[in-house]
Amino acid sequence: MGPYGDMNWPTRQRRREIAGIVLIAAGIVFTGYGFYIPAKAALAQVLLERAWSAATPTGPAPRPWPWADTRPVARISVPDHEVSLIVLAGAHGRALPFGPGHVDGTAEPGRPGHSVVAAHRDTHFAFLRYLRIGETIEVERPGGGRIRYVVVEKDVLDVRKQTIRLDPSGDVLSLVTCYPFTDWDPGGPLRYVVTAIADPV
Repeated sequence: MGPYGDMNWPTRQRRREIAGIVLIAAGIVFTGYGFYIPAKAALAQVLLERAWSAATPTGPAPRPWPWADTRPVARISVPDHEVSLIVLAGAHGRALPFGPGHVDGTAEPGRPGHSVVAAHRDTHFAFLRYLRIGETIEVERPGGGRIRYVVVEKDVLDVRKQTIRLDPSGDVLSLVTCYPFTDWDPGGPLRYVVTAIADPV
């Protein structure tokens, strides 16, 4: 320190002020982002419900927003677990953040054949871990018409060695999500599969 004190004091003080401003700005950005994601998800659900309500029995539901590359194809309800989910066309990364996705190449949910629907384990399909054999799943088609399915099997598959055996001749619904539900292994090979068959009653 010289005879006139610490000549670097203004510089140090200014650096502290700048650092404080940066930290406050970062906090505002992250807080805003934290509100943005839930708000975006909530708005998406409103738009999905609107598109679903506009569906007719003779045609597909409209796209929920103009730039969407998906549309509602069914609604899955599980009364015992207070679940009601709109199923979207395509089980790809652009659709799955907003709801379960119908796997291309399988029967549409509620149609004759074997339908496969996938969703994330920490959001839309988190309830699968609590689903029990014998419980019912209701599938509603666009514009009306319901089919009731009964859960008959729960299984864990290793996609490196196993696949879902499709039964195109039956009325089958398979719900698929990643596994395990806790101690996550992002991108891991295990899948939790719930299989249900149409209730003839």
